[in-house]
Amino acid sequence: MDVEQLSILNLLQLTSPALPVGAYSYSEGIETLVEWGAIADAKSLQHWLERELHFGAIRIEAAMVVRAYNAVATSNLTDLNYWNSWLSAARETEELRNSSWQMGRSLVRLLLELEPQLESIFNAVGHSVNYAIAFGVAAHCWQIPQDAAVLGYLHSWATNLVTAGIKLIPLGQTAGQQILINLQTHIVDASAKILVLTDDEFSSCSWGLSLASMAHETQYTRLFRS
Repeated sequence: MDVEQLSILNLLQLTSPALPVGAYSYSEGIETLVEWGAIADAKSLQHWLERELHFGAIRIEAAMVVRAYNAVATSNLTDLNYWNSWLSAARETEELRNSSWQMGRSLVRLLLELEPQLESIFNAVGHSVNYAIAFGVAAHCWQIPQDAAVLGYLHSWATNLVTAGIKLIPLGQTAGQQILINLQTHIVDASAKILVLTDDEFSSCSWGLSLASMAHETQYTRLFRS
């Protein structure tokens, strides 16, 4: 098996729905938006995900994957700790921050079982490791190219929210797969821009996500975790 084949297999494992991090438990506002009628069909779900990819908070998360990857590559644990704290402070709601910490904690636990040598790295980050930070560390450890890691992170995010939409709207499985196909160009375009973002260019228009997430915390009937 050559290095390229190994990195592809590692990326598939890191982004697999079977990865035990609990991503399926969260809808990132989709459940509230469906309740409000803002997302009611495949077209409106796809539109929401497109806007998030180009202008939303997921861009910043994916940029943190890049920062974590680079910090590990240069053995700069101070930077790794800084960007983890920065991302925690940048989370729009308690629900979004806790979901990031919970998924990060689960991924760290798994990685330490598989790659014990990463313990010193995660000790430097601290207790509450964000998922994007843990993902970036894993991508570097498993020799996944940085551009592939960002593509994988965005695609995994989109897959999780499309799956949430399938359950909530509801949609058929074929409609869900069509949305993912339609999002491919947007994922590639967003990834290319994220890879060259400078620190001064971090920004997102995520007030819609913030409002939906805050409302979800007290929504009476919920399928997804808050």
